[in-house]
Amino acid sequence: MKHWFSDGAFRTIIRNSAYLGSGNVVSALLGLLALSCAGKGMSSEMFGVLVVIQSYTKAVSDFIKFQTWQFVVQFGTPALVSKNFQRFRDVISFSFGLDIASGAIAMLGGMLLLPLLSKALGLDADSFKLALLYCTLIPSMTSSTPTGILRTLDRFDLIAIQQSVKPLLIAMGSVVAYFLHLGFTGFIVTWFISNLFGGVLFWWFSVRELRRKDFQGALRPSLFSSARRIEGAWNFVWTTNLSHSIWAARNSCSTVLVGIILGPASAGLFKIAMTFFDATGTPAKLLEKSFYPEIMRLDPSSRRPWLLGLRSAVLAGGIGILVALLVVIVGKPLISLVFGYKYLESYDLIKIMLGAIVVSMMGFPQESLLLMAGKQRIYLVMQALASGSYILLLVTLSHILGVEGAAYAYFGGQSLDVLLSLIPTLWAYRHRNLLSHHSPKGLVNEQ
Repeated sequence: MKHWFSDGAFRTIIRNSAYLGSGNVVSALLGLLALSCAGKGMSSEMFGVLVVIQSYTKAVSDFIKFQTWQFVVQFGTPALVSKNFQRFRDVISFSFGLDIASGAIAMLGGMLLLPLLSKALGLDADSFKLALLYCTLIPSMTSSTPTGILRTLDRFDLIAIQQSVKPLLIAMGSVVAYFLHLGFTGFIVTWFISNLFGGVLFWWFSVRELRRKDFQGALRPSLFSSARRIEGAWNFVWTTNLSHSIWAARNSCSTVLVGIILGPASAGLFKIAMTFFDATGTPAKLLEKSFYPEIMRLDPSSRRPWLLGLRSAVLAGGIGILVALLVVIVGKPLISLVFGYKYLESYDLIKIMLGAIVVSMMGFPQESLLLMAGKQRIYLVMQALASGSYILLLVTLSHILGVEGAAYAYFGGQSLDVLLSLIPTLWAYRHRNLLSHHSPKGLVNEQ
């Protein structure tokens, strides 16, 4: 481990993860506070409806959105390294245009689909209107250009601030709604305002950094003219979009599917378990956010990015084991304290899902390494196989075992995802000497 930290790139990954960690720890605690107020301030049925509305808008945005942050990192980082500033501007313009177009389509699609699903989601006339209002958040949820800009410009501290401010506002609004007995309407309105402000804050940080770095005019949306100057742009964004849409079907849609199959109350229990799962998986997410930009500065044909991936996976796996043990010890009393005894059943789901924490944390470098190697298409295929298997498991086991079946399905889906992605990752490593001329980094250097 001492030798690992002598590597400057590894130290940078840890440093940037620490920046993000400071924000995510606060975010996780505030998120639990918000859910606690909502769970105690409403009946389990209405709490489930609130969760379903939030999950629905997130699922629609995740399903439609392009991973523009990955595009900015993949093509923008090498452009900055080679001081090709016009190319960097083209990358931002294309990414921004894509966010605007996809956000508008996602919002309209979400609004048009909602009436067809309202009965299955358990929405009455009043909650349907509020759900329709919540759909107007979708454009801000689909845009990821700001986070790509801040990661590429190494401003992880600003990302940490944004990730703390939004949950702080949500938590404050939830506390107010709880003590003033504002009910379902109070919670959903405060969550709506907080999410809207958080999205605006991200854009403000990005605009300020671009001006500070003298990248004036980068945020002028341009789809086709910019794409013509960036070889492989459309191929990359469509492939990563499809991959993320499949991911959305496996993750963001899970709570919605549980709500449709088993009802809003079961969806609420599953959401609590997923909240714990997401919180415990935070270290891997933080490492991934700083790992991807860092390896894009390295030569994919060398051993160094792959060795960084292995070291990061071992570190994340060790943290995952410690976190899983901690959840076993404190999970049950924490749920009783935060949510109340009526939600204690969610602890049984968490115990089932614990194994997936370690597996998913160890597998986090694989997507970044495959994107670096230009192997996004094979990653898409593996995602499709894993996600299709998971959805089949979720529907089948939920009907047979109830909400516990959904937890077993989630564990199986996460494990399949990591194992299937490992196959092309090992292949790319063994053939890494062929990668430099085919990766986007190689194309930029040749130009």
